[in-house]
Amino acid sequence: MSRVPTLAAVRRAVRAHADPRRAAVNRGYFKTGPGEYGEGDVFVGLDVPTTRTLARQFRELPLPAVSSLISSRVHEERVLGLMLLAGCYGRATASERERLFRFYVRHFPFINNWDLVDGSAPAIAGAHLDGRSKVLLFEWARSPRLWDRRIAVLATQPWIRKGRFVETFRLARLLLRDPEDLMHKAVGWMLREIDHRDRPALVRFLERHGARMPRTMLRYAIERFPELERRRFLGLGRSARLL
Repeated sequence: MSRVPTLAAVRRAVRAHADPRRAAVNRGYFKTGPGEYGEGDVFVGLDVPTTRTLARQFRELPLPAVSSLISSRVHEERVLGLMLLAGCYGRATASERERLFRFYVRHFPFINNWDLVDGSAPAIAGAHLDGRSKVLLFEWARSPRLWDRRIAVLATQPWIRKGRFVETFRLARLLLRDPEDLMHKAVGWMLREIDHRDRPALVRFLERHGARMPRTMLRYAIERFPELERRRFLGLGRSARLL
């Protein structure tokens, strides 16, 4: 009979794979300095492949222990906790998924960097809201908290992959004046995902709204356009900013 894994065992495994040199690099990469978006975050230096291996090893970790990981001060423990939650959600029944989704939303305060959002929002928020009301999505998009807004945008990724773009376009319009560069990148990235599937739809959107887009958002959206078309859209944006 297999034993149920414990939080203590997970934390021992995390410490066993810690790499101080990688931790130092990650503190810079994830902007943990004073005034930066990840200020004060703690890294121990796990790489992503190792974290995924631990998520498979401890996939049966009880939900209270997953909660402790997601609320940890250690960044990689939060990553691991969200990986475990996404895996649990993917294996769950419909009734269990409602509970896990609410669990995820309650833990928003601890989802406080872009990798934590990007690794969890499509698999949990996007999967759960597919075919359901999008009221929460637009509440998050209006949140004063950067990470809630990013969750809203990244939640649309699985819908884009199904060929449905309406929510992404609505969010892009809503967030045209967002002050955060990380949001400009997130919206531009999702628009580029639409480009992979339906360039004419993206072009129509850009014809209407591209001139008002933040430069970074626009550049991300048109990254794969032919050079002449890229210049045309960048020129529209430049002209609007000179008015």
